[in-house]
Amino acid sequence: MSQSTDQFTAPAGEISARDRLVISLLLVSAFVVILNETIMGVALPRLMEDLQITATAGQWLTTAFMLTMAVVIPITGFLIQRFNTRPVFLAAMSLFSLGTLVSAMAPGFEMLLVGRVIQASGTAIMMPLLMTTVMTLVPPSSRGKTMGNISIVISVAPAIGPTISGIILSVLDWRWMFWLVLPIAVASLVLGGSRIQNVTTPHRAPIDVLSVILSAFAFGGIIYGLSQFGEAAGGSAVPGWAPLAVGLVGLAGFVSRQLVLQRRDRALLDLRTFRSRTFTVSILVLSISMMALFGTIILLPIYLQDVLGLEPAQAGLMLLPGGLAMGLLGPVVGRIFDRHGPRVLVVPGAVIVAAVFWSLTLVSESTPVPLVLALHVLLSVGLAGMFTPLFTSALGSVQPKLYSHASAVVGTVQQLAGAAGIALFVSVMAIQSGALAAGGASEIPALAGGIRMAFLCGAVIFLFAVVAALFVRKPAAPAETGSPAVPAASPEPAASPAHDDDAPSFTSAH
Repeated sequence: MSQSTDQFTAPAGEISARDRLVISLLLVSAFVVILNETIMGVALPRLMEDLQITATAGQWLTTAFMLTMAVVIPITGFLIQRFNTRPVFLAAMSLFSLGTLVSAMAPGFEMLLVGRVIQASGTAIMMPLLMTTVMTLVPPSSRGKTMGNISIVISVAPAIGPTISGIILSVLDWRWMFWLVLPIAVASLVLGGSRIQNVTTPHRAPIDVLSVILSAFAFGGIIYGLSQFGEAAGGSAVPGWAPLAVGLVGLAGFVSRQLVLQRRDRALLDLRTFRSRTFTVSILVLSISMMALFGTIILLPIYLQDVLGLEPAQAGLMLLPGGLAMGLLGPVVGRIFDRHGPRVLVVPGAVIVAAVFWSLTLVSESTPVPLVLALHVLLSVGLAGMFTPLFTSALGSVQPKLYSHASAVVGTVQQLAGAAGIALFVSVMAIQSGALAAGGASEIPALAGGIRMAFLCGAVIFLFAVVAALFVRKPAAPAETGSPAVPAASPEPAASPAHDDDAPSFTSAH
């Protein structure tokens, strides 16, 4: 297994020109695919009108995107180990381009949803590929800075998504959100196909079909169940607890299956990554943060347009300053992390986000627009202080041979939490709005009341993130301990110091 071990050993020196080019091309492509994860937020009211769908149905255009990613991302651990960098990249961008074309040509809601699922399949491959490549090529001493630079792309793209869609919707049909992205996606595909080079050595890796099926039932059931609680307000025939129960049973089966397979290094998603306390705590805080981020991205455009009466372009521009602030803070946060570790960033960031959420529980139909803008900027600043340290601490706290699995776990949990956040926030909004309307409230006050209740739910949940943030630590990287990451010839990989001082030995697993 020396080949697979060498594949994930980070160099001790600076990044070479070839590796820097590969990372740059992956970043450009990641920007394009991440852009489409939030592009539907501002468009939701227009789509509800044009396609004659409800808010709970329309949110599936974003939820299904992230749900597909949560189901597909575990498979990417297998793909990254089994194939070279270039073919995996080509598969990701080809799927994304095809999905964009299908969405642009969609005659109605059903085909648009299919296009979004195909888009998400490509995005699901791209993100773990980027993260694993960075962890493989970048020395531990400068990972915080590199992750900070990556956060510029990861943060600005979601911010520009609603802004671009708002501007497009002010002058063009919603299909142009995809027609304008398509040539950019194809250009990224062609450029990457001609310039990107292989930076990993593939090795034979099995795939467990039963694990794939169980993951689909688990993540699909959980998210569909959450969404059905919102549909229940409109008289849905399917009770929310039924698919949720199926999802929880599927999740139990999936976890049990991985625990058995990882004894022979055949797990689809190797859960030994959770033996690191830093990884587990970072994942917990990251999950709650993603629920907050994506729930807010969905709710704020609805609030700004349907309660405060802003146009789609105005609502999109309202979200831009916060995203730009998050992106500009990325390099600064990365440098602070490299010098002082995660706590000085994650704890204040969590406190700021929690304070913003409690403030958002007071919004109404008469809340000044500048106040909403200021709260969103503060929310973005708080999240900026959290994401880079959490990503870097989580991925850096596992053994190098588990980088691809750690990237897949991070991506799966990130998307599942985001999808759960959207489903939860929209469901709470729909239930509370329906209850207020049934009690005699008019449409706009009822909607404002539903949005307040959704933000209250988010504020309560985020209190757990504030407490967990106190336990996030900076992992001790191999380069800092003076020993190799995982010696290729070593019969006991765990004999070298673990990445996380809380991580137990892996010797028994081998």
